[in-house]
Amino acid sequence: PYTTLFRSHDSLVYVTGKRYWYWNSRGRSLNALDYLIEIRGYGLVDAVNRLTGGEVQTVQPFRKPEAPSRSYRELERKLFSLPWAKRCATFMVSYLQRRGISSEVISRSLRLGLLYESNYKGEAVCVFVGKDDAGKSRFACMRSIGGNLKKDVGGSDKRFSFCYPPQNPGSRQLAVFEAPIDALSHATLQELEGWKWDGYRLSLGGTSPVALVSFLERHPEIHRVTLYMDNDLAGLVNARKIKALLENDMRFKHIRVGVNPPRTGKDYNEKLLVFREQHTDRQLPGRRKQAAISI
Repeated sequence: PYTTLFRSHDSLVYVTGKRYWYWNSRGRSLNALDYLIEIRGYGLVDAVNRLTGGEVQTVQPFRKPEAPSRSYRELERKLFSLPWAKRCATFMVSYLQRRGISSEVISRSLRLGLLYESNYKGEAVCVFVGKDDAGKSRFACMRSIGGNLKKDVGGSDKRFSFCYPPQNPGSRQLAVFEAPIDALSHATLQELEGWKWDGYRLSLGGTSPVALVSFLERHPEIHRVTLYMDNDLAGLVNARKIKALLENDMRFKHIRVGVNPPRTGKDYNEKLLVFREQHTDRQLPGRRKQAAISI
């Protein structure tokens, strides 16, 4: 009783006994008028004329819509561009110094093109830049200097998130953080405490492992990954999930994975601020004694 019609509509059948068409993929019954309009591409007037034996105008044949040549994600990536940069980064430098970041870490980030000051809807912002292996900017996120804005720049590719590189190329170690400010805080702590460590510092821009997995795919030389996630429930849970993900992936079996949340504060920026405060307090008695002697 069923007859399949047209290759372009392989789910459309004609029910011979009942004289109607049934469109299986859409669960619809079509009468003769519906068939001429929806399947054959007739206009309403021409369809009626065809059924009644009247004159039919030229009808455009049915054409299956072509799939777009580029996906929306590809279009977004193509349209990515960095926000304009202010010539003077006074507000940004002052803000980062208040957050405890050292002048040397700020200067190096500026020289590498990983950091600059911009303006977003009238608000001064820090822009943290992520680059690919060829040095091309592929990602950027903005952090408000005076407010709470945290936003990725449109078209950013999360696979190339912000990464503060080692002093010497070819490092086999990677430290992972949730935010760029924590990566810079870790670098500052190393400078203040004199650690003998030289590795990459990668920001995930949250807790998604997309940037980490992509980084490890591009850097098979990495043999040690330490997850410096926030010391809260979300950070600890996601650190365990990421650790398990890497350990269960055959591509990364050679990598030792550790979890090291800050012992002081919620994140590494809070740890840095506490360290600076304690360091300043220890120096105050000596400064007061020296001032008394001078008087």
